[in-house]
Amino acid sequence: FPSQMVSEEEKKSLEYGLLVGQAIEYEWFRGGRVNGSRWNTGYQNFHNLRLYARGEQNVQKYKDELSINGDLSYLNLDWKPVPIIPKFLDIVVNGIASKNYDIKAFSQDPFALKQRTEYASNVVKDMYSQDLLETARKNTGQDFSSSNIPAVDLPRNKEELELHMQLSYKQGIEIAEEEVIDNVLANNKYNLTKKRVIEDIATIGIGATKTTFNKSNGVIVDYVDPANLVYSYTNDPNFEDIYYVGEIKSMTLAEIKKQFPYLTDKELEQMVKYPGRDGYIANPNYDNDLVQILFFEYKTFIDQVFKIKKTDTGLEKTLQKSDSFNPPESDNFSRVSRTIEVLFSGAKVMGVPQMLEWKLAKNMTRPVSDTTKVNMNYTICAPNLYQGRIESLVSRCTSFADMIQLTSLKLQQVIQRMVPDGVFVDVDGLAEVDLGNGTNYNPQEALNMYFQTGSIVGRSLTQDGDPNRGKVPIQELQTSASNAKIQSLIATYQYYLQMIRDVTGLNEARDGSQPDANALVGLQKMAANASNIATKHILDSSLYLTLRICENISLRVADALEFPLTANSLKESISVFNVETLKEIDTLNLHDFGIYLELEPDEEEKAQLEQNIQVALQSQGIDLEDAIDIRQIKNLKLANQMLKLKRKQKQKEDQANQKAMIQAQSEANAKTAEKAAMNEVQKQEALANTEIQIEQAKSQFEIQRMEQEAL
Repeated sequence: FPSQMVSEEEKKSLEYGLLVGQAIEYEWFRGGRVNGSRWNTGYQNFHNLRLYARGEQNVQKYKDELSINGDLSYLNLDWKPVPIIPKFLDIVVNGIASKNYDIKAFSQDPFALKQRTEYASNVVKDMYSQDLLETARKNTGQDFSSSNIPAVDLPRNKEELELHMQLSYKQGIEIAEEEVIDNVLANNKYNLTKKRVIEDIATIGIGATKTTFNKSNGVIVDYVDPANLVYSYTNDPNFEDIYYVGEIKSMTLAEIKKQFPYLTDKELEQMVKYPGRDGYIANPNYDNDLVQILFFEYKTFIDQVFKIKKTDTGLEKTLQKSDSFNPPESDNFSRVSRTIEVLFSGAKVMGVPQMLEWKLAKNMTRPVSDTTKVNMNYTICAPNLYQGRIESLVSRCTSFADMIQLTSLKLQQVIQRMVPDGVFVDVDGLAEVDLGNGTNYNPQEALNMYFQTGSIVGRSLTQDGDPNRGKVPIQELQTSASNAKIQSLIATYQYYLQMIRDVTGLNEARDGSQPDANALVGLQKMAANASNIATKHILDSSLYLTLRICENISLRVADALEFPLTANSLKESISVFNVETLKEIDTLNLHDFGIYLELEPDEEEKAQLEQNIQVALQSQGIDLEDAIDIRQIKNLKLANQMLKLKRKQKQKEDQANQKAMIQAQSEANAKTAEKAAMNEVQKQEALANTEIQIEQAKSQFEIQRMEQEAL
């Protein structure tokens, strides 16, 4: 590779780019097709693994194994490979591709953090002054809360506040970012790309994508075939320390002319006729009209130089200069510089000393936290990378798949050579038998009697009285040797099938092929979970690639908003009903986001959560409305926290209700006793009044009697 300690102008020159392209070409294609270059060896290895993954591997090795000096004239076998590996591959790929997740954006710039902190402070104020706010609302009819949260939904303690901030609080700018990322992925049909990448990781051990931007289509996410990749040496499974990366594409002259319209007809003709170009062709079905083009990115550094000039008013003015700017010391201006990483993008014709393109990359993505760094447009992951060697799930199985295929061919041989059970007829023994009805006991009659009745007639002595050696004229012939061979081959077949399960971790519980009728359901789930753990590195790799793609999209959105065409296209693709999101999109490039994936819990985790919910419902620890809300939370940890919180709230509410009921009952009992006492007092008063009236009546009657007697 050329020296990087040169000026920016020299790095931008086409000659410098040609040296970089030739260095990459030499590193990957040294030795050519005949001697086995690094690229050709890797291409053929990936090609063979993909054939095994499709059940279409080359059968010549099996023919060589069974032939005698290359002669197969006595064999009539079905050489088609047994599709064992495709079954296991489909189980892994479809299982991982079906994993659902939500893309979450967390704004982490100072402005957004300030908004989040202010909101949390307002909630805390309202939380501790809830009684005063309720009293003021009742007296004045106005809401004096700072957070504008209804009193019913207001958190009551620190634990509820933490859950509220994680589940209920979402800034508009974060919602806008999530919608933009989801929209870009949907427009690029990322679900299809993701499945292809997962299949690559499982088949050949490496997956790759490319995120770019152009003014016509905006942000683009492309699938990259790892078999066409070239990259610098690395031991990092995430390829974060590589300094060059590229891919080889086969293009027609028409496509090359369309992409590089400044090329002349003479230059195009030179590409096809240049000697030695065939050494870069790995595909045997290659079309001679195609030209191999190496598209690559090269990471290097340049010095950003600024001239700080002092104006007459005392202010400072900054002007960007080239790295060769080195003025003499002066009181009016000074030189300030910093070193930053940059990407150069190039395109070179393979086998031809000709560069089609070499330029400083546009719209480079840089982390907001460190703008001196630059991100590659390629995102690559190989979970089982060691010293440049890549291992995959399929590569572990190929030798056992070969033995299964040979066993299947041997089974065909044995089955073809099997003969049905026959009988032995002793003709001399039949000649000594006289049926006594004038019928000749010939072999045909004996066979008819044997096959129809299962009985035979024989003589232990000959007509001369001597012992008859053929006294049992018909004997059954058993050909059981083939059955033993078949059973042995079937056992061998099952052995190698189990070996595939052992080396991959894909047990019977994963695919449900042979569930044990005596095994408990819990044990079956544990076995399936253990199998999922065995392939977790493939899931983690696919999630890493998705996360990196989302981060690149987040950084690319700022580029899309700079151009009216892509900015309007982006806004029109967002739901027109979400007006707030449309307002926030204009300021997306002013924020820094942290992107993470929230995985949907699997069936086992959902079952555990549902079991906890059912226990809480049966014990009346939560209400049905609470259970519905908890089921909507995809984060299992937050769902369990919400369940615990709802149970505590329900317990407090039940205790408060019980206390209120006791108090109400006590008040009711007191009122009842008071009423009974009043009734008793009234009764006694009524009785006393009655007695007084009676006595008064008696006295009055006595007075009247005495008055009458006195008259």
